[in-house]
Amino acid sequence: MKAPHKQLLATCAAVHGLQDGLTASIYVLLPVLAQSFGLGYAQIGAIRAVHSGAMWLLEIPAGILSERVGERRLLVLGLTGAGVGYLTMSLANGYHGVLLALLIAGCGAAFQHSLCSSLIAGAFEGPDRRVALGTYNASGDTGKLLFTGIASVLFGFQVGWQGLAAGYGFVGLTAAGILWLVLGVIKKSSAIPATLRARTVVGGWGVRDRMGFVTLASIVFLDIAVQDGFLVFVAFLMVAKQVPPVLAAFAVVATLAGGVCGKFACGHLAAKLGVVRSLVLVQSLTAIVMTVVFFSPTIVAFILLPLLGVVLQGSSSISYATVSNFVHDARQSRGFAAIYTMSNGASVAGPLVFGFVADSFHLGASVAAMVGATLITLPLAIFLRPALKRTDA
Repeated sequence: MKAPHKQLLATCAAVHGLQDGLTASIYVLLPVLAQSFGLGYAQIGAIRAVHSGAMWLLEIPAGILSERVGERRLLVLGLTGAGVGYLTMSLANGYHGVLLALLIAGCGAAFQHSLCSSLIAGAFEGPDRRVALGTYNASGDTGKLLFTGIASVLFGFQVGWQGLAAGYGFVGLTAAGILWLVLGVIKKSSAIPATLRARTVVGGWGVRDRMGFVTLASIVFLDIAVQDGFLVFVAFLMVAKQVPPVLAAFAVVATLAGGVCGKFACGHLAAKLGVVRSLVLVQSLTAIVMTVVFFSPTIVAFILLPLLGVVLQGSSSISYATVSNFVHDARQSRGFAAIYTMSNGASVAGPLVFGFVADSFHLGASVAAMVGATLITLPLAIFLRPALKRTDA
């Protein structure tokens, strides 16, 4: 692995950690916001959905725009938007103010995933590409764990949610300035131009196998809908087990802690076992462990949450790294933008649908719906096998 490419991977991983950390902080804020404003499950889902909706709308435009203006400016713009969004949230005095702030933060978060993934996919080849993308994917969970952990501890010390939001907003703006300087240095070292020069001119979206790409997108949609749905409502699941809201927030941290390990492990697992067998194994374990967590006593549930996080979130390292199998090298940014758009659409739909189910029936019905959605990915994963064979031929 060349030194400039290592620098590029490290920088993209840092951006991913910051953006995903800021995004994941929403999960910890939700129980506190619900208590402050008297929100129902559907409103809680809407708060997460607004942020994801902004990402959903802008992910593809960001990928296409990067082909004209370059990734550097858009990555800095994204962190700036996220910082401004959190600063705005610190001034919100009601439900609709929070929605507006997270709309702004979501717009900023859209300028990251497809851009960094495209840069990494262009800089690495073969098995190194899958491992590099898995490392990039895991960095997001590292950021999620760090930011949610800090938020949970600060809440334990009675720091208000407005103060936390303001602090995270300043972190985002400061990081944007540092990123601009760092990417300038990397550009001079030729890591970014080398990536861009490797691209040849290809028309359209550059999808090499349409059926395989659609199948992969369907798996991603169901997978992320369940991931986001569970992370939104896991704290409320603990509250239903008689855990105080402040302590229940640690359920998110416990799940994300497992997710960090899962993102690294599942990237290597797919490299050894193959995409299909890895997906079937990981998704099957997700359905089983999620069911056990729901029915277990509080202590047992907390102990199992890191294990659930490993398989719940590790699956995306397998699916995201497979995008490059179905998209021409010259259109990687568009391919990743399309997949991340599907992912963000799932982040909108998941919390809303599972929140509506919880409001209409009970939280147990919502967990059952998540398990059912996870099981649907199993036949889809098997259907992916012939497409992977066609693209490898």
